[in-house]
Amino acid sequence: MKKYFTILLLLISVAISAQEQAYGDGEWFKFRVHYGLITAGYATLKVDNAMVDGKEVYHIQGEGHTTGMTRWVFNVEDYYQSYVDRELDIPYRFVRKINEGGYKKDIMIDFDHDNQKAIVNNYKHKTSEEVLLPDNAQDMVSSFYYLRNQLDTENLKVGHTVDMNMFFDRGTHKFRLKFLGRETLNTTFGKVPTLIFRPYVESGRVFKEEESLTVWVTDDKNKMPILIKADLMVGSLKASLTEYKGLKHQFKIIAE
Repeated sequence: MKKYFTILLLLISVAISAQEQAYGDGEWFKFRVHYGLITAGYATLKVDNAMVDGKEVYHIQGEGHTTGMTRWVFNVEDYYQSYVDRELDIPYRFVRKINEGGYKKDIMIDFDHDNQKAIVNNYKHKTSEEVLLPDNAQDMVSSFYYLRNQLDTENLKVGHTVDMNMFFDRGTHKFRLKFLGRETLNTTFGKVPTLIFRPYVESGRVFKEEESLTVWVTDDKNKMPILIKADLMVGSLKASLTEYKGLKHQFKIIAE
């Protein structure tokens, strides 16, 4: 479960429509994280309108926590925020405050895209530093919403990859996503057409190999993550969408 919510945020960065926004004020997702029938925890994402330095933004908040017996074995309390320009799809501020079994981070990053710099404030260590920011950099939360708006999945071919600059903590990290194809999933909501993606991850620490993750995203204008599977060094973990509200578009479900 350690760092899983961070991974979850990376995984669900997959989707769509360059012509029309995929999300808006009031959108909310809830995911159940589980080993088979055993619930390990929950994660949520929500979007609200806000203002930052006179700019209209979407205030995106993500939370993740363990529950039940898992909480006693390994307690996780993760909290993320991103402030994203409503028109430009770029982040102005990112907050990461986590406690994962005693491993803690408390960081706020302010992005200055015009001058290509990021101010990284580390409240745990009481430090502040200026770091070079590459063009088109996203944070680990804003990347999800950026791709939902910008990536044209209607014309994607199987095997197509997408590369991104993702900035968090103190520097830029490369993120690659591969399109695997389409599949109709049987879910608690009914039969749902999905797009399948594979994010590449670092092997040998949490995951068995670079291709240990698979993400199913609804094949509609919302492009919301509905299922995530992770093959770990020990066992397999899933995250399933259990609740949602405030969708900008109709949720496509196949009628039987």
